[in-house]
Parts: sequence; structure tokens; C-alpha cells
Amino acid sequence: MSVERTFSAIKPDAVAAGQAGEILAMIQKAGFRILAMRMLRLTDSEARGFYAVHRVRPFFEGLVKFMTEGPIIVMALERENAIGALREVMGATDPAKAAEGTIRKRFASNIERNCIHGSDAPATAQTELQFFFSAADLL
Repeated sequence: MSVERTFSAIKPDAVAAGQAGEILAMIQKAGFRILAMRMLRLTDSEARGFYAVHRVRPFFEGLVKFMTEGPIIVMALERENAIGALREVMGATDPAKAAEGTIRKRFASNIERNCIHGSDAPATAQTELQFFFSAADLL
């Protein structure tokens, strides 16, 4: 298996609750190398652009509102099978269905306020990484 890069974001609910440190520790304990990381607050336009793939879905407006309500922490991560491994560490989108010991089982409130985002495929990871990080950030 080869080393892969993925994107992740700790969402406003987890940042506001002071859970970012514990979430980062879980990610690092799972063998991820943090290549780049920053805290920022998405504008309405940025949130709409980042989640454009969901613009026709009924939850889109709520998602944009949620993702702009406070700071987020965006990360470029690396390890073998990074995309699949991060999705395993995060757990199911619905924390009620997430496995014990996963980030969402421990910290998420519900399916909409689920504390963390992670890329779902190599093409998505590349697009999401480029949305937040320059090539120089990822050296």
C-alpha cells in the first residue's frame, strides 16, 4: 500500500466544545502525519464553494449555516491508506451508528453536527486539499 494524502476538518461544534486537542490526538495516534494545519472561519461564500457538491440537497443551507457559525481547523494528513483509515477513525456520519472508540461516537452530537469531515475518495481529497492549502503548504 502506498502513502496517501487526505483532507480533514474539525467542525465548529467540536472546536467550540474544546474537543480539538483530543480529536487531533486520536488522529495522530492512528498514525497520521499532519502536513499542514490552520484554524479559520469560513465565509458564507467559502462554505458554499466547498460544499457545492451538495447544493441541491435539502440539508445544504443548514450545512452552510453550521459550517460558518464558528472557527474550524483544516488539516492535510498523510499515511498509508489515509482516506480509508481516516474514515475508520472518524466513524459513521451518524454518531448513533458509529463504532465505539471512533471520533464521532465520542464527540458528535448528531448526524448534522458530527464534529469532523474527511475526504471520501482520492479525487475529493485532492480538490479539498487544494481548496485550503497551496502546493508550498504541502511540501
